[in-house]
Amino acid sequence: MQTRALALVLAVASLSTANAQKHTRDAEIHDPDTLAWWHTTEALSNDKMEGRDTGSAAYLRAADYVVKRFKAAGLQPAGEAGTYLQTVPMHEVAVDPAIASFTILPGLKDVKGAPATPENKPVPLAFLQEITVTATPDLYPLTIAPMTFRGYCGKDAMKEIAGKIVVCFGTQRTGLPTAAERAANARAGGAQGIVNVDDPYFTIEPPRWPAAYARSVGVGPAPAKGALGSSMLVMKLSSTSFGKLLAGTGHDPEDLLAEGGAKQPLASFDIPARLQVRMRVTQRTYSSPNIIAALPGSDPALKDEYVVIAAHLDGYGYGTPVLGDKLYNGALDDAAYVAFLIQFADNLKKEQRPLKRSILFCVFTGEEKGLLGSNWFVDHPTVPIAKLAADINLDQLRPLFPLKLLTASAIDDTTLGVTARAVGGSMGIALQPDKEPERGLLRRADNYPFLRVGVPAISFIFGYEPGTEDEKRYREWYQVRYHRPQDDLTQPVDFEAAAKLNQFLYTLTEAVANKVERPAFVPGSKLAPKIQQER
Repeated sequence: MQTRALALVLAVASLSTANAQKHTRDAEIHDPDTLAWWHTTEALSNDKMEGRDTGSAAYLRAADYVVKRFKAAGLQPAGEAGTYLQTVPMHEVAVDPAIASFTILPGLKDVKGAPATPENKPVPLAFLQEITVTATPDLYPLTIAPMTFRGYCGKDAMKEIAGKIVVCFGTQRTGLPTAAERAANARAGGAQGIVNVDDPYFTIEPPRWPAAYARSVGVGPAPAKGALGSSMLVMKLSSTSFGKLLAGTGHDPEDLLAEGGAKQPLASFDIPARLQVRMRVTQRTYSSPNIIAALPGSDPALKDEYVVIAAHLDGYGYGTPVLGDKLYNGALDDAAYVAFLIQFADNLKKEQRPLKRSILFCVFTGEEKGLLGSNWFVDHPTVPIAKLAADINLDQLRPLFPLKLLTASAIDDTTLGVTARAVGGSMGIALQPDKEPERGLLRRADNYPFLRVGVPAISFIFGYEPGTEDEKRYREWYQVRYHRPQDDLTQPVDFEAAAKLNQFLYTLTEAVANKVERPAFVPGSKLAPKIQQER
């Protein structure tokens, strides 16, 4: 509770200057390159850009800004039909928040002929504040079903669940059923739905509420609509509301949460209540572009190979208010590193330093909706995949404290890790593999689609020593600002660390572009293409 209170205090302090005017932080920045980078970050994440939600008019304004800057920097179009853009068709399913309601109803035996008492009155759960649902097109407008708790919802616990809503401890921990496995087990048992209760003890990335909205976005045209009710309800519940479900069971919610957080065995039991879910889903189709630009290489033998350097332009846009602010600006996630791509292009033009390989500047759409733009690009490449020598992805970067250590995803899977360690060592930056693999960060960013198609890829996260002030700042950012309106231009930034990171990324990209040996997967890597693993 103390951590939560501290987070709220910090958030309020951040919001106190939420409408800061452009360039008010110039005095904090001590070199021209970082100042120019931050001004571009301001241009991409000020309130007028409205959070750049995928497919929105604001996203298109931001894309137009990026295209103009790339063009001014002398980059060549590398999108479709001689343009800088690649169209990504999308379909969206959204739950209407004006209609959605979630209510705990007493069991039928309790209701029949019973007077209205506190024990048998309906108990509402606030949509997006306490509970949310995965939006799918074929959900019933009204579902009423009895509930049962089945612990971690492994296969052995999922007997006699047909027609019920199964409540599960929503763990992310290694060795226990994943979210996908829990849902598959519920479907196999004929459940009406599943409720995943947050694990409050997963402190390396704590659950965050409220949810911005309940939308699902996929690439391509809208799929053919199935029979009404063919989609199972998949819900998520805040751990602080778990006790509302357990009324009358005799089980203590805090004890169950603690046992689940410690990976202890969890009992199965029926809940003497039903869950009523009302909703309306809406659908629409639209497109949202990737931005693809190229800087040709200078070496006759290497210029046909490309080093991809990428960031994502999309954010959350407008969503559920947090402390009175409903605009999710996405300043560090990821406007700042789209700004880095622009700054890098500007520098290369100004300094006229030829690079041996070509550089492919990729600004992806739909990352926040499931890596949509990057997956679309690797499945519909505007440059042949065989010509992509490497991918350096810029996301999950938070310059909040001095830069001494970087965590790099897949650092030991490709020779990019060797190059990155050499560059970092020359700058006093140590590099390490991901120490928290349960978070799944490798698969949550735009580097993963490149690895999927056999392109060596790497991305970075600010590292810290456990128990330090650096770790405290890192954790606080994830609790207070990650995917929240508080990721705005007024938040704390260590601009010296940002400058050092930018220099590291410049140097790394140039080193990969100029090294004669093409990046490759290391022997034994589980991420290597299957054909290479079999050799």
